[in-house]
Amino acid sequence: MFEDKTLVCKDCGEEFVFTAREQEFYESKGFANEPQRCKACRDKRKNAARGPREMFETTCSACGAVAKVPFQPREDRPVYCSECFAKMKENSAE
Repeated sequence: MFEDKTLVCKDCGEEFVFTAREQEFYESKGFANEPQRCKACRDKRKNAARGPREMFETTCSACGAVAKVPFQPREDRPVYCSECFAKMKENSAE
């Protein structure tokens, strides 16, 4: 029923594909208009409206390195740097 369409982003002028699947989603939500911005420009616009994230400095519970996290660390829960967190996540997936 739907076919992929190539649209032009109104912010950056680059072409992007409005996929058949995305068109089905838009129709199911009752959206009447096609997207006017590519994904990168939509994300940039969304993040600009949100403002900068407050980061908190803490010590990694695994390696002891300084880590910056986007949440207020609590005393009763361990906090890990991004490297240790990735290692733990990788090990739990195995």
